[in-house]
Amino acid sequence: MMGEHEEQEQESESGSHAEERVGPAGFAAGLVVGALLGASVALLFAPERGDRTPRSVRRRLERLREEAAEGLGRAGRLTRKDVLRRRRHLRDRLEKALDRL
Repeated sequence: MMGEHEEQEQESESGSHAEERVGPAGFAAGLVVGALLGASVALLFAPERGDRTPRSVRRRLERLREEAAEGLGRAGRLTRKDVLRRRRHLRDRLEKALDRL
C-alpha cells in the first residue's frame, strides 16, 4: 500500500511528464490556434463599416501571422536547446555507465 508521500510524489511526476510532452512546440501550436479563433470571433463582432472591415481584417491577420511566425521560431529555438541539453545529459550518463564496466 502506498503512503501519502509516495502518492503525492507519483502525482507530481506524472504531472511533470505531461508538461514535458506539450513543450514549446505544443504551446506555439496552441497560440496559433487561439489567435485564429480570436480573429474569427473578431470578424463576427467587427464594429467598423463594411468597406473598412476588409482592410482592418487584413492588417490583423498580418499581425497574427507575424506573431505566429515569431512564436514558432521561438518554440523551435527552445526545442533545439532542449534536445541538445538532453543529448549531453544522455551522453554523460552513458559515459559514466561505460566507465563502471
